[in-house]
Amino acid sequence: MITKKKQAIPNPLFGKENFTWMLVGLVVMSIGFFLMAGGKSADPTKFNDNEIYSFTRITLSPFLIITGFVIEIFAIMKKPKDSMDAKNS
Repeated sequence: MITKKKQAIPNPLFGKENFTWMLVGLVVMSIGFFLMAGGKSADPTKFNDNEIYSFTRITLSPFLIITGFVIEIFAIMKKPKDSMDAKNS
């Protein structure tokens, strides 16, 4: 009698939830980089301290970028839910 061996289905490295978290991290980092980018000055011969050293560019943008990196690390390290265990339970 020939018996068929059940082939093990390899689990993907990342699940749907991991990719969702990665996308959220990329969006947060993109917002941070966008806020940090400089705008075009109306008069290029004048240096506007308030525009360059504003709260948004000096504090908020780096915070968002670092938060985005932390979200990315979380998304990579998070263990995906095992779909086979959920079906068997």
